[in-house]
Amino acid sequence: MIKSELIAKLAEANPHLYQRDVERVVNTVLEEITQALERGDRVELRGFGAFSVRNRPPRQGRNPRTGETVAVKEKHVPFFKTGKELRERVDGKG
Repeated sequence: MIKSELIAKLAEANPHLYQRDVERVVNTVLEEITQALERGDRVELRGFGAFSVRNRPPRQGRNPRTGETVAVKEKHVPFFKTGKELRERVDGKG
């Protein structure tokens, strides 16, 4: 499912709301999650999962074409850990 499909599904499930309002809500939620991760905060949605930022330390990598050693800089990457309820539903136990 892509974002536009999510917006359409939510608008269909809530006919009293305009699609543009649903789109605004979805964009606001995603923007707030993004801003929290930019600040290094953790975002937890009970039963669904938690978004956080993980630090990848600098390391030595290899260029696969030449085999030459390359220095890979430190970076921060987004990380998502599923909640128990989501894991169970996907696994067919919920």
